[in-house]
Amino acid sequence: MTQSSPARIGIVTVSDRASRGEYEDLGGPAMQTWFEKALSSPWEAVPRLVADEQAEVEAVLKDLADNENCCLIVTTGGTGPAKRDITPEATEAVCDKILDGFGEQMRAVSLKFVPTAILSRQIAGIRGESLIINLPGKPSAIADCLDAVFPAVPYCIDLIDGPYLETDESVIKAFRPKHAKKPS
Repeated sequence: MTQSSPARIGIVTVSDRASRGEYEDLGGPAMQTWFEKALSSPWEAVPRLVADEQAEVEAVLKDLADNENCCLIVTTGGTGPAKRDITPEATEAVCDKILDGFGEQMRAVSLKFVPTAILSRQIAGIRGESLIINLPGKPSAIADCLDAVFPAVPYCIDLIDGPYLETDESVIKAFRPKHAKKPS
C-alpha cells in the first residue's frame, strides 16, 4: 500500500465512569501522547470513549476498522477480572485472528512493576486490515506495554496491507526483517 494520507489510529477508552463524565479520561490522552512522541510518519488519531458494554465496544471497534479505516486500534480499560471488564471479549468477537504474543508480552513486562499484572486479560487481533491491541487502563502501564510490543507493530501492519509506519528511533525502534522493504 502506498501512503498518500496519514495513517489513522483508533484510540478507544472503555470506561463506564469516564463515558458518563464522572471522571476525566486519562487513558485515551496517554495513548495519543505516546504516539505523538513515537511516530515520525504522518498519522491522525480517531478517538472514542465508550461504556463497558460489550455490544458498544464491538460496534466501535468494527466502525474504526471497517468505516474509519484505522490501521491500528488501541483500547484502554476493561481488561481486568471485574464483572464489567469485557474489552477482551469484545475484541475477540470482532477479530479474524488473535495474536497471543501481544498479551503474553504485555503481562510479562507489567509483572516487573506489579504482581497484579497476572490479572490482566489484554489481547490483540486482526480485523481485516486493522490491528487491535488492548492496553491496560493506567497511563504509566499503557506506556510500559506500548514500549514492549510496539517494535513489532509496524511490520504487523505491513503484513496486513496497512500504511508504512515509521518511528522516532530515539523513542522506539520498529523491527522489520531485512527483506522487508519500504514501499516506493
